Formats: sequence, C-alpha cells, structure tokens
Amino acid sequence: MIEQLHPRIIENKDWATLLFVVTFAVVAMTKSAYETRFSEFSKLIFSDKYAKIYRDNSHMKNSFTVGLFFVQIVSFAFFILLTMNIFGYASKTDWVLFIQIATFLLYFILGKYLIEKIVATSFNIDDFVELFNLQKVTYRTYIGVLILPINAVLFYYNNIPQIIPLAIIGISLCISVYSYFISIKTYQNVIIGKLFYFILYLCALEIAPYYFLYYWITKGSA
Repeated sequence: MIEQLHPRIIENKDWATLLFVVTFAVVAMTKSAYETRFSEFSKLIFSDKYAKIYRDNSHMKNSFTVGLFFVQIVSFAFFILLTMNIFGYASKTDWVLFIQIATFLLYFILGKYLIEKIVATSFNIDDFVELFNLQKVTYRTYIGVLILPINAVLFYYNNIPQIIPLAIIGISLCISVYSYFISIKTYQNVIIGKLFYFILYLCALEIAPYYFLYYWITKGSA
C-alpha cells in the first residue's frame, strides 16, 4: 500500500519576529535616550504629571513622539490582525494583510490629524487643538506600548479565548475615555471660552469618523 504524501504547510512567522525585535528595540532606544521622560510616560495611567510637564506643542514632532508613533502603528496593526485571527477572519501570519492594516491606520490617523488642523484654523482654535491632539497622541501611544508585549505573547500561542481581545479593547476604551476627561479638565478654561466650537469639533472629528468606520466595517462584513 502506497502512503499518500501531503504537502506540509509551514506558516512563516519570521517577518513578525523581526518586526517585534525592531519595535522592542525602538522602545528600548527611546527609553535610553529619554530616560526621565519615559519614566513619567510609563506612569501615565496613574498620574497626570507627564501630561502637565510635556504639554507644549513642540513635543508633538520630536524623536520621542515619532519613535513611539511607529511603535503605536505596529502594535495596533498586530492587535487588529490577531483579533481577526482569533475570531476566524484571517491568518495571523498574513504579512500582506498586516501591511494593509498598518497602512490604513497610518493614513487614517494622519488624515484625521490634517483635517483637524484645517477645521481648527477655520474655527480659530489652533492652539487648543494642538494641545488636545498632543494629549490624545500621548494616551493612544501609551495604549500601543502597553499591548505590544501582549501582542507578542498572543502571536506565538494558539487557541486564544475570544474574551482576551475583547477585554483588551474594553480596557483600551476606558483609558481613552479617561484621557478625554483629563484633557477636558486640563483645558477647561479654554473649552468654556469656545464651548460651541469644541462641541462641534468633538462631534465632527472625534465621534463621526469612528461611527462611519464602524458602519463601513459592519456593513462590509454583513
């Protein structure tokens, strides 16, 4: 009896391993170059000291923010890919899909930022929006750094319960809501002076994009 041979499909994880190494290296180099700042950044969820110290607009485009922005994009892209894999919609080793997700995140975040700049100029609230954006970027980056090691663990394990990504999403949403409260508390005097524009800005650029994104995703998967 001749035994029938079946081709063995081996998932290629080398690209993910390399990317994890590079991303962790960026975090390590950023921590080494900005030791004091990174120390305060790591305590962000427990203290608003970092937000008070580094609230100047110049901190938006320095190497600390740019380096961790790269970490944020990679981390969120991995998390989305892993979540899709856990729910059976994709393979976690699909590097093409990973690039597509990362590219979409990059264009979505930068596009939203540019639109906010245009709207802020129209409403004459440039300074406030710059500060508000810095706060959002800070907390969003914090979430990205937090879930990076979790992504690494989830990537190399199989049969992950669906409750795990749901719990991470829930915690991330709580941190995001907390960041909004901190921002409103920090800039309450400015907000009160331009309350109408702030509400309009919040509805148009902080709620509407995510609503339409959710609608597009759910409609596309229906």
